[in-house]
Amino acid sequence: MEKTLRGVGVSHGVAIGQVRHMGTAVLEPPAHQIPTEDAPRERARAKQAVDAVAADLIARGTLAGGEAQAVLEAQALMAQDPELLADVERRITVGSSAERAVYDAFAAYRALLAAAGEYLAGRVADLDDVRNRIVARLLGVPMPGVPDSDEPYVLFARDLAPADTALLDPTLVLGFVTEEGGPTSHSAILARALGVPAVVALPNATDVAEGVVVAVDGSSGEVLLDPSTEKQDELRRLAAERKAALSASSGPGRTSDGHLVPLLANVGGPADVAAALEAGAEGVGLFRTEFLFLDDSKRAPSEQAQVEAYRKVLEAFPEGRVVVRVLDAGADKPLEFLTPADEPNPALGVRGLRTLLEHPEVLRTQLRALAAAAEGLPVHLEVMAPMVADRADAKAFAEACREAGLQAKYGAMVEIPSAALRARAILEEVEFLSLGTNDLAQYTFAADRQVGALARLQDPWQPALLDLIAAAAGAAKAAGRSCGVCGEAAADPLLACVLTGLGVTSLSMGSASIPYVRASLATYTLAQCQRAAEAARAADSAEEARIAAQQVLSGE
Repeated sequence: MEKTLRGVGVSHGVAIGQVRHMGTAVLEPPAHQIPTEDAPRERARAKQAVDAVAADLIARGTLAGGEAQAVLEAQALMAQDPELLADVERRITVGSSAERAVYDAFAAYRALLAAAGEYLAGRVADLDDVRNRIVARLLGVPMPGVPDSDEPYVLFARDLAPADTALLDPTLVLGFVTEEGGPTSHSAILARALGVPAVVALPNATDVAEGVVVAVDGSSGEVLLDPSTEKQDELRRLAAERKAALSASSGPGRTSDGHLVPLLANVGGPADVAAALEAGAEGVGLFRTEFLFLDDSKRAPSEQAQVEAYRKVLEAFPEGRVVVRVLDAGADKPLEFLTPADEPNPALGVRGLRTLLEHPEVLRTQLRALAAAAEGLPVHLEVMAPMVADRADAKAFAEACREAGLQAKYGAMVEIPSAALRARAILEEVEFLSLGTNDLAQYTFAADRQVGALARLQDPWQPALLDLIAAAAGAAKAAGRSCGVCGEAAADPLLACVLTGLGVTSLSMGSASIPYVRASLATYTLAQCQRAAEAARAADSAEEARIAAQQVLSGE
């Protein structure tokens, strides 16, 4: 019997197929005492398994490239965490086997994370995946991961680890549905990069039986169980019509009456450039540079290594605009040589620009490398700082740019509510703003972006978030400056129209979303977008805001 479930749609498209569930490793090895003389052998086994898992994660990252590479390399660092390894060795010394020592050490660390506040609790899924992979290797059982299948299927899981999402084969995995996660979780971001339809935060997703036929709408978040043949045909027809409309849409982003809204790509490095160009990106609105720093958590890459990596991206967009975010370390992207190890709440601690101002040599080197990478190229380079809180932060960053001799525009990311509320003052020091809606929502609602149970508060349609966006965009317009959006909100075709109506001057997103946003913008006039924005801000909830905007744009 046909039944409709609703989660959070995070990646456009429709997938129809049979359900397959994510495989898991044996999670708990047997507990038994080992002879003292076996301890050296067990320590060696544990070290070999840890190193093998870390190497596998790094290899998967290299194969996947781009944003996925940064996420997987961060997991590899987690696997080789010195404190965790020391705890494993202590447990082996007092009689645990290698696999039991790994299981118990990770369990203890997991408990600490889970109790340390929502932001760190969001790292638990990544930690569990690393533990399962190490224990599976020690026990000689299959690694956790996607099921083996010769036929295409829709993947269902409690959550998807980055290592699994990064290497999904779109020819076999038609789409995926998870019980956990949020619209800005790692899996959601990687799904958009892959162009795989995805729904997250679907209650009781893992209770859906294996083999059931489902239809997954990655735009609406709807999951239909046992859709009729007629319904499947209707969904396929609508998907084909949507695809045809996307193919007919080309050129720069603009409304139907010609108001230009440049559509830019979010990239993690050179590996993401090809997809951005294929999607018709007019430049890069967010170049996440931390991918280069995650190769070695103990030291920063050399200036020359940075020059070479940055230049590859800059060369791909001659005459285009490339907005580079300087290193955003801390919180869920710790670096051993920069990040404090004892912060009680890293999300509210020393991260982003705060970290760089405490380590000015790292910032200086990066700015010099960017200047050298852009030398002789016609690209329009813009450089921005993450986690700017106030005018003092903006001034410090602008001074660092000038001291490094950087011939580029320098700007500030608006990810903290204070920056949106005091945008006019910040623009006295920098030349543009870029709204990071993922973190801005997180800090506005005190809701960790990785926690699926808080998806309602992470929804970029929340009217309070739209108010902050309007405040920043209004300040930029008054100052004659640009104000773009580089958070995942820009990837929603309907919300892109509302953002345009709020006064946002450019939109940057995962490459796979660009055709959808281009086609949506081309359907409406600027005046319609402005009326939709007003209606959305007048609502009292995210769902009401979405409905109100849709009604305005559809002429209801």
